[in-house]
Amino acid sequence: MDQLPFTQDTVIFGLLCLCLGFVFYTSSIKSGFWNKFYGVVPTVLMCYLLPAILASVGIVDESASQTYYVASRYLLPAALILMTLSIDLKAIINLGSKALVMFLTGTVGIVIGGPIAILIVSIFSPETVGGVGPDAVWRGLATIAGSWIGGGANQAAMLEVFQYNQENYGGMVLIDIVVANLWLAVILLGVGKTDKIDRWLKADTSSIEELKAKVSAHTEKIARVTTLKDFIMILFFAFVGVGIAHLVGHHFAVFLQNNFEVVRNPQKILSSLGSEFLWMVVFATAIGIGLSFTKAKNYEGAGASKIGGMFIYILVATIGMKMDLGKVLDNPGLIAIGLIWITIHAGLLILMAKLIKAPFFFLAVGSQANVGGAASAPVVAAEFHPSLTSVGILLAVFGYVVGTAGAYLCALLMEVASNV
Repeated sequence: MDQLPFTQDTVIFGLLCLCLGFVFYTSSIKSGFWNKFYGVVPTVLMCYLLPAILASVGIVDESASQTYYVASRYLLPAALILMTLSIDLKAIINLGSKALVMFLTGTVGIVIGGPIAILIVSIFSPETVGGVGPDAVWRGLATIAGSWIGGGANQAAMLEVFQYNQENYGGMVLIDIVVANLWLAVILLGVGKTDKIDRWLKADTSSIEELKAKVSAHTEKIARVTTLKDFIMILFFAFVGVGIAHLVGHHFAVFLQNNFEVVRNPQKILSSLGSEFLWMVVFATAIGIGLSFTKAKNYEGAGASKIGGMFIYILVATIGMKMDLGKVLDNPGLIAIGLIWITIHAGLLILMAKLIKAPFFFLAVGSQANVGGAASAPVVAAEFHPSLTSVGILLAVFGYVVGTAGAYLCALLMEVASNV
């Protein structure tokens, strides 16, 4: 038997599927302990926490695994295609401007949250926010701002722009993952209490319920017993689409980098538009929306979005595995900055949701479109209803566009705060 931790992806993937199978089996039990347990803890949170425990206790070695890469590059775009296959574009537009307002509020929360967190922590521990030249902590925190407003491409751009000491960069990545994942856990916990939260916010959820009802009615109308041909056709739409999205996304990103200095130069604000991952997500979504205008839409009746949902849960498990719970207290000072920072982001979102009576769905997805980007915003949106996945995707794509500019502004404010 191999010694722990397991590093083989075949074994790791088997363990992730074991976690998913355990959660879905126990959550289907409608009496006793498990029924009460899942009345408090959402299934998606458990699908996320169990792999995190496997990584934390040293059963699996996430750093040696390609499962997240495969899930985010193969299964995520396939899920986006299958879950937008039956999209009702008009109904999405009817959701109104609240989704965008909440997204931008989340962005503002991150831009101002960083410098405020530095000011607060500097009162108790000035050395935590110190450093000079490439070792200046604010330079490292700028990379977190890039990740939390946009995604990996924006994070890399900030590292390039502010030239943070790469030997210390691992610590910043750790804070990014730990704090962002703790916040994701809180949001997933809230998903199970959406009705209570919406009542407290006095939110008007009519447009969301209308969309869900419309999609559900369409699904019931076209529902059928799934055949092997149906499964093969769903596979065809999903993975031919993934191939096209990667091919076109790659060439489009290269075209932008070759022809536009603002995209080619990592120090420019629009450099994140050169991200192949961004364009792969955009084109996968566009393929799904395009198919929704054809007869392919009827494959929803054969379970297209359910297969997409399965892919999403595999992605959730691989995201959870990146979270080492044991490292939460490795650097308490910097973790404190991250926690204060995310609390300001959350507080501003709650305040705005209360003011404009926005549903919790817009708060959760608006936040994750910033903090989690294209990998987790659709996950959170789909947890409310598969028909809402596209809202998460569209906002996450918008996050990539504003990410570098927002992070750049945040970094400048953090530099000022560090020198006060």
